Amino acid sequence: MSKKNYLILGGIVLIIAIYYTITYVLGGISNMGNPTGGRNSENPFFITNEQITVKKILVPKGTKLIYEHFFKEGQQEKLMNENKLIMIELPEGKTIDWGGVPVYRIVKFANPEMRGFSISTNFDKLTNYKKTKFSRMLESAGCIDDLGITVKNIGDWSCNSNNITEVDDCGVNAFIDIDDEKNTKKQQLPVELYKELKK
Repeated sequence: MSKKNYLILGGIVLIIAIYYTITYVLGGISNMGNPTGGRNSENPFFITNEQITVKKILVPKGTKLIYEHFFKEGQQEKLMNENKLIMIELPEGKTIDWGGVPVYRIVKFANPEMRGFSISTNFDKLTNYKKTKFSRMLESAGCIDDLGITVKNIGDWSCNSNNITEVDDCGVNAFIDIDDEKNTKKQQLPVELYKELKK
C-alpha cells in the first residue's frame, strides 16, 4: 500500500475518532448531575410480545425495553443484548412487585462509575394486605424521586438482598427542615431502607 493510501486511511480513522469523541462528550455533558441520565428518545427499544424474564425480573407483555446502542434507533423487531439494556418501562397502569413496592420503571445509572439503577414507584397500586415494612418506610418517608439502588452484579435488577450493596437517596434529603431531629431522620433513611432490604 502506498504512502498516500496510508494517509487517506489515517485521515478517515481520525475523522471517525473525532466524531465519536465529540458525540460521547456531548452525551456525557447532557447527562451531568443525573445518575440515571437524560435518556435519548431515539434509543433503540423492543416491546415484549409475551411475559419474559429480563435482568432476573419477570416482566409482562407490552413492556418497553430500552437499550443503549450507537448504530440502532427506534423500535426493534427482536430482543437486543441484555448487557445494553438501560431501562425497563412497564405498560401504563402495570407494576411489578419489587421488595413489596409496586414499581413501573427501572433505569440503569448513566454514570458508568455507579453500578446500579433507580426504581420508580407507584404507591397507588399498593394494597394494604401486600404492604411490607420496607414499602411502609418508603411510602411514609414521602420519597419524591426514584430510589437509587447500588448493586454488585449489574446483570441482576431484582430485589436480591445478596446483590444490593446500598440504597441511595430518594429525594427526601433535598428538603431542609428547621428541626435537626427530622433532618437526622431524613439523612438516615437510605441506611434504614438498606437494613430492611437485607433482612
